[in-house]
Amino acid sequence: MAKFSKIIRESNENLLINKFIDLFSKRLERKVKNGKRLSFVLTGGKSPIKLYKKLAITKKLNWRNVDFFIGDERYVKETSKNSNINLCKEHFLNKIKISQKQIFKISTNSNSIKKDVDKYIKKIKKYFLNKNISFDVMLLGIGNDGHIASLFINNIKRKNSLLVDHVKKKDFLRITLSIKCINNSKNIFLWAPGKRKKIIIKKILSDKYKKYPASYLRKKNNILFNCN
Repeated sequence: MAKFSKIIRESNENLLINKFIDLFSKRLERKVKNGKRLSFVLTGGKSPIKLYKKLAITKKLNWRNVDFFIGDERYVKETSKNSNINLCKEHFLNKIKISQKQIFKISTNSNSIKKDVDKYIKKIKKYFLNKNISFDVMLLGIGNDGHIASLFINNIKRKNSLLVDHVKKKDFLRITLSIKCINNSKNIFLWAPGKRKKIIIKKILSDKYKKYPASYLRKKNNILFNCN
């Protein structure tokens, strides 16, 4: 079953967002104080849109010391309405003062998903200087079927030694960080606001047999954000 080092529950999404910002800002301050940059992995989907909009206007956050990655991407053009990076840019990245060098997106331009998987792996390894790859903050959403990133029950254990993998779904080809890479993050924030997420959260919290991809998240520094 899914276990979390901390579960944060609030009566509404606005209060939940405030808690997220408070925790995130503390981690950013710690990094900056130590003269380091913070790596922040973003998620797609509708769930984080309100969070992204609030992050974009929060003055106490200095984004100059943050580098942005994406947890998964549909294999579509960046301008597509189905593109995760397009969503992140529209609601967040294009509204804050950062340079394009701070955005490490997944390429979908090679007409070869395997080549673009390799490109993202190389990009990540270069960023971490081929040392231990551990993102500072991994933001994840959760689907109503319990999937995280583009990790579904039929592919979450496949080739789990990889950093990045690809998956074929009925709707889109996708590129995703592996569960191994996700679980190696220093902080995992599972973002599950709204009443619609209550059902799947209840299921993963009692999932003894790992029926859902979110159940594979490791406990250490793993925080669930959920509304009552």
